[in-house]
Amino acid sequence: MKRKNFRSWLMTAFWLFGTVALPLASGQALAQEEADDEDVIEEIVSVGSQIKGAHIAEALAVSIVTSEDIENLGVDSGDQLLEFMSEQGSNFFSEAEAYSGGVNSARGDVGAFNLRNLGTGNTLVLLNGRRMVNMATYQTELSGGSFIPVNTVNSQALPVSGLARVEVLRDGASAIYGADAVAGVVNYVLKTDFEGLSVRAKYGAWEGLPRNDETLTLEWGKKLNGGRTNISVFANYYHRDAVNSRDDDRWSNDDYRRLLPANSPWAEPLCEDRDVNGGDDSCTRFYNSSTNSEYGQYDILTSVNPSSNRDRYGLISGGITDSSGEFQVYPIGHPECDWDFNEYVCGAVDGPPIYRFNNNEDRNLLSELDRINVFAFINHDFENGLQSFTEVSAYLSYTDTLREGNTRLTAVAKYEIPAENYWNPFGPCGADNRLPFELIGDDTNGGVPCAGLDLEIDNYRWLQYPRYISNDGDVFRVLQGFRGGWRTWDWEAAAVWSRATKADVTSNRISNTIITQMLNDSTPAAYNMFAGREANIDPALITVRRDNETELKSIDFKMSKGDLFDMPAGPVGFVAGVEFRQESFVDDRDPRLDGTIQFTDADGVTFPYVSDVMGSSPSLDSSGERDVTSAFAELQIPLFSTLDIQAALRYEDFSDIGDTTVGKVAFGWRPIEQVLLRGSWSEAYRVPNLVTVNEAGVARSNTNTDYACQYALGGLSGVDCSYGMQRTAGGSDLLRPEKSDNTSIGIVWDVTASLTLTLDFWSIEKTDTIGLFGEENHTALDLLRLIQAGNDNCTSALGNPAVIRENASTLSPEEIDAYNVVGICPVGDVQRVDDTYANLDTRKINGHDFGIYYNRSTSVGNFSFTYLGAFLNKYEQVPSGPADELLNAIDTGVLPAGLNVSGFASLKRQDGNPAEKHTVRLNWSKGNYGASLSGMRIGDFVQTALTFDDGNGPLYVIPSYTTFNASFDYSFDFFSDTRAKVRFGIVNLRDDRAPLADTRFGYYSDVHTDMPRSYYVDFKLDF
Repeated sequence: MKRKNFRSWLMTAFWLFGTVALPLASGQALAQEEADDEDVIEEIVSVGSQIKGAHIAEALAVSIVTSEDIENLGVDSGDQLLEFMSEQGSNFFSEAEAYSGGVNSARGDVGAFNLRNLGTGNTLVLLNGRRMVNMATYQTELSGGSFIPVNTVNSQALPVSGLARVEVLRDGASAIYGADAVAGVVNYVLKTDFEGLSVRAKYGAWEGLPRNDETLTLEWGKKLNGGRTNISVFANYYHRDAVNSRDDDRWSNDDYRRLLPANSPWAEPLCEDRDVNGGDDSCTRFYNSSTNSEYGQYDILTSVNPSSNRDRYGLISGGITDSSGEFQVYPIGHPECDWDFNEYVCGAVDGPPIYRFNNNEDRNLLSELDRINVFAFINHDFENGLQSFTEVSAYLSYTDTLREGNTRLTAVAKYEIPAENYWNPFGPCGADNRLPFELIGDDTNGGVPCAGLDLEIDNYRWLQYPRYISNDGDVFRVLQGFRGGWRTWDWEAAAVWSRATKADVTSNRISNTIITQMLNDSTPAAYNMFAGREANIDPALITVRRDNETELKSIDFKMSKGDLFDMPAGPVGFVAGVEFRQESFVDDRDPRLDGTIQFTDADGVTFPYVSDVMGSSPSLDSSGERDVTSAFAELQIPLFSTLDIQAALRYEDFSDIGDTTVGKVAFGWRPIEQVLLRGSWSEAYRVPNLVTVNEAGVARSNTNTDYACQYALGGLSGVDCSYGMQRTAGGSDLLRPEKSDNTSIGIVWDVTASLTLTLDFWSIEKTDTIGLFGEENHTALDLLRLIQAGNDNCTSALGNPAVIRENASTLSPEEIDAYNVVGICPVGDVQRVDDTYANLDTRKINGHDFGIYYNRSTSVGNFSFTYLGAFLNKYEQVPSGPADELLNAIDTGVLPAGLNVSGFASLKRQDGNPAEKHTVRLNWSKGNYGASLSGMRIGDFVQTALTFDDGNGPLYVIPSYTTFNASFDYSFDFFSDTRAKVRFGIVNLRDDRAPLADTRFGYYSDVHTDMPRSYYVDFKLDF
C-alpha cells in the first residue's frame, strides 16, 4: 500500500471511530462517578499458572510493568518497552543492523523478544494468556560457529497503549504453556472491559534531527444489555520520520578512527605497532568505508609484456599494472593518478591506497514508519451463566528506507569487461576509447596487443542510484472463547486464528544477467565502468520482492477446580486441558533469487551458488507446517498453611519432530509473615523452528579465514588467507528439540508495609542447542585432518569433506613448496563450505535478579520506586564432538595456539551479552500533579572482532551505557465532566550517546540506542 493511501485510509478510519464512539460513550461517561476512574479489568490468570486465583502465583518470579509505568516511560513502540525491561537482552532484529543480511534480513517495523540473552526464539509471547503468531519474516542469528534462521513474535505488533499490564515470568514454563518458554514468558494483558472514551495525542521532536514522532490513541468502551455485554475498542496510530546518516556528524562518515582517543591501542600509529605485518591495511579497525566505490580496481586477464613499461611512453618506470596485472581508478585530478582515462576518471598501477566509498554518505538508520494497532473485545454474559469473550486485533505497518548503491558478493559472481566493450580503455586498436599509443603502445612495440585486453572487476560499486526499500507488514488475530461452569468445575475453551504477512520490496537493484550483457556490448550502449556515477545503469535496474507469511490456528479446552479436595492447610487447586495448534510459514523469494531466473558468471558458476540479483545470495522458496497436540495438568497443593507447591506436567506431540514430556515443581514458603522463600525446578524445550526443518537450501557469502592457507602460506608476501567464501545449508528433519533444566531459588522480604526486597538466583542448562558448526570451524577441522594425513600421499581426498576447495593446480610453485615445508598436502582456495543445521552442544547460563519496590503516601505526595537489576554470572557454550576435538588439538600443540574455535567458549560479556542490566522507575503524584524519572544502565561487554595479529593485544571493551527519561504531568477539568491530562517529557534527559563500536553506524545497535535527547507533549482527554 502506498504511504499516501495508507495515511488517508487511517485518518478516515479514526474520524469515523470518533464520530460514532463519542455519542455512544458520552451518556455513560457523564454518569460515571470519579471513584470509577480506574478501568475495570477482566480477570486474567496470572502468567506462570493456569489455575484461576492460584496462591502460588505470589511465589513466582514475575516482573510487572503497569499501564501507568508505560505512560511515564514515554515509549511508542514495543521494542522501546522491552528495552526498559531488565530481563530483555539484545534485540538482534534491530533495524540499524538489518543491513548485514540485505533482503535475507527481517526489515521494516520489527523487534525481537530475547529474555536472558538466551537467543531469539527462546521466549514465549502471549496475549491475554494465549500464544501469538510469529512474525512473517525471519533472519539469522549466531548459534555455534555460524548463523541460523530464527524467528519471534514481532514486538511492534503488540501495543503500548490499551494495556493493563505486561507480565514477565522469569522462569521456564514449558510445562505450563508448551514449547519455546525456555528463558521465560511475556504476557500482554489488555483492558478487556473498558468503559468510556479516551482520546490521546502525542507529539515528539528530537534535538539536532529532522525527526518528528506523532501518536494518536483512541480508547472506547460501552456496556449494553443491562451491563451483560461490553464492547471495548483500542486504536493507535504512530508515525515516525526517517533518520538518515547525514543527520548527525557522528554517523555521516563511517571512518570512526576520528572518534578514537589518541592513546587508544586501535588508533594510528599505535595500532600499526601492535600488528606483526604492519602496513596500510593493519589499521582498518573502525575504518568501515568500503573498498568498493565507483572508482574500481581491475585485473588485466592477459599479462602485459614485461618490456612494455611506462618509461617507453613518457611515464615513470613500472608499467601500467603491478606484477599481478592489476590497476586502479580514481576520480579525475586525484594525486595518486598517473594517467587519465577520460574526463571522469584517471588510473594508476595498483599499490596506492584504494579509493574508498563512505557507506554513510546517504543511508538510513531508521526508516520512515506508519503503524496502526487496533484491538477490539466483546464480552457477553448469558443468562444461564455462560460467558462469551471475543478478541479481534489488527496490526498494519508501512516503512520506507534508503540504502547505498549495489556491489557484488566477493565469493561469487565474477564480472569481466571483454576487449570488445565499447568503453574498454584497453580495447582493440582503432577503438574509440582505447588509451593512446604513447601510453600503452600496440603490437609493434610489445605494448597492449591490437586485439585488446579483457579485464576482470575486482572492486566496484554501482552508485548511480540508492536502493529504496519498502515494507508492508500486518498481523490479524481473531479469538472466540467461552467459559462457564459444570457442576463444581470451571471450564474454558477458545479458538484462535492469526496470520502475519510481510512484503519486502527493493527498487534499484541490479540484474547480474543484464549488467553482464551490457558489459559485453560493443556499442555505445555498453556499460561504461570508467564514467564514475555518470554511467548509464538504467537498463539493468530491477525491483526485487520477498513475500512471507506465517499462520497460527489453535483450539484449547481446560477444566479447573479451586478445591479438587481439601487438605489440612486448605483446598488443592487443579487444572487440566488439551490444545491443538497448527503452525505454518511461507517464504516466497523473487524469481531472480529462487532460481526461476538464473545467472551464470564468467567462470560458469550458476544457481544455486549465485543469484541473478547483484549482492544477494540465492535462496530457494521454502514453506512448511506442523501440527501440535498437547495435554497438560497443573496442581496447587497447600502442604502447610505457610507452604504452597505447584506441580505441572505437559505432553506435546509434533507432527514433524516427535513428542516430548516435561514437568515443573515450584514452591512458596513463608517461614515468617514478612519473608517468602520461593523456588522452582522445571524442564523446558524449544522445538526446531519451521525454517530450520524445511528450508529448501540457501547459500550465503562471508569473509572467513582459511586456516590451512594461514598455516602454510601465512609468511608469504601478498597472500591473504581471509577471503570471501560461500556457505550452503538446508533444512533438516533430523533435528531434535532443545531441552533445558531450569532452576531458581529466591527470597521476597517485606521489610515494611512500604518496602519490599527480592533476590532470585536462576540457572538454565540447555542441551542439543541447534546451530551450525561454522565456516571457520570447518576450515580449522580441515587443517587438522590435513595435518593428521601428512603429505606422503596427496592423490587421495584429504581434509574435511564439508570444505570444497579449488584444485591445488591453481597454486604457484612457491605456494606448493610452502605447503610441503609444513608437512601437509597443497590445497586450493575454499570455494564453499557445506554446513548442516544440527543439534550441537550445551549452553549453561546462570545469574541473579535483585529488586527493590517502595510505595508510600506522605503529606507531600505519593511516591513509588522500583529498581530491577539482572546480573549474568555465567554464560558459556560447552563444546563436544568436533569442537572439543579442535580445542584438544590446540591444547596439545597439534594446531596453532592462535587458532580460534568460534562459538564454543564463554559468551558472557561477549558481543552484546552484558553481564548486567539495571532499570529504575521513580513516580510521584499529589492531587492534579505528577512526575516521573526512569533510568536504564546496560553493562559493558567486549567486541570480539577487534583483535591484533600478535594475539596479545588488549580487548576492546564497549563501556556501560546509562540513560534517563523524565516527565511531568498535570490533570484538570477540560470542560464539564471531561478530564484532561497534559504531560511534558524528555527522553534521554542527559543527551547520552551510545559508546563507540566498530560497526556500520559507530554504535552497537543490537544493544544501544544512539538517538539524541528528545521532547514530547502528550495530551489526553477522558470523556
